[in-house]
Amino acid sequence: MNLLVIGFGIFVAAVVVIELCLLAFRHSRTSSRQKIRKRIRAFAPEGEDPAADILRQRKLSDMPALDAFLRHTPGIPQLDDLLQQADARYPLGFYLLLTLFLVVISWVGGNLLSTNPLLHFVAPILGGSVPYLYLLRRKSKRIRQFQAQLPDALDMLARALRAGHAFSGGLKLAAEEFPAPLGQEFQQTMDEINFGVSVPQALTHMAARVDCPDLKFFVVSVILQRETGGNLAEIMETLANLIRERFKLHGKIRVLSAEGRLSAAILVGLPIVMFLFLQWRSPEYIGLLITEPAGRVMLAGAVALLLMGLVMLKKMVAIKV
Repeated sequence: MNLLVIGFGIFVAAVVVIELCLLAFRHSRTSSRQKIRKRIRAFAPEGEDPAADILRQRKLSDMPALDAFLRHTPGIPQLDDLLQQADARYPLGFYLLLTLFLVVISWVGGNLLSTNPLLHFVAPILGGSVPYLYLLRRKSKRIRQFQAQLPDALDMLARALRAGHAFSGGLKLAAEEFPAPLGQEFQQTMDEINFGVSVPQALTHMAARVDCPDLKFFVVSVILQRETGGNLAEIMETLANLIRERFKLHGKIRVLSAEGRLSAAILVGLPIVMFLFLQWRSPEYIGLLITEPAGRVMLAGAVALLLMGLVMLKKMVAIKV
């Protein structure tokens, strides 16, 4: 029975691998002309219906059946937002298939390497979380880069406005002068405006794609200025100085809280490392925590206390500015 289950897992993994290879091969052979057409289709209305929305819906997968299934699945829009914020190269369907593949491989590997039921349960969770953690890390890195570029971009916008350019002209200059991610996002915003989306709506879309608090200040300031009036160039300069000061304060906080963050990492990681080491060296010794009722209660209590300590340490070192 065990061999039958493992064989089924290997079969599922092989099917997923084939699908992943086909998706990667299709993306790798995309020519420049196809990339341009894909970029135009991202903003062009579908069909000939004049009442169609200006912005076309994002494709969640290159496979039509999987794309239709994902559109009716709860929680998928949030994952798709994460992909946009991380500027992921492949569509959502690719990462879901990759997650399924890693879950199956981790489960099969756990069954082959050990008979411990805890490993059979933990290994698929750890393996399946790798794509999600990768996207979170990519998103965090991209937001930090955007925050570092934003004050200089706002200064350029202010100078462009003082020189007599329109707001859209200032956005175009920033898109041409700055590298990704800021130049890329400003260029996408300009594309939306050129295709007929209103400026407030295009800026709101950019704020949703980037998920940067400083950018939201910029978007709200521009929208309010367009509704109530005011000196937009002066607002941009003030906002740029404010973001720079917040950036400096964040750096000081990270330096002062480095010791606390390192202590939290050690205190949380040490019990886990020791548990895995004892599980490897003395499985019969650590197995009492799983096989005995009292051991399971102690293990659950230790995990609960560990999570409580992690939350408390995180609140102590996480200072919002």
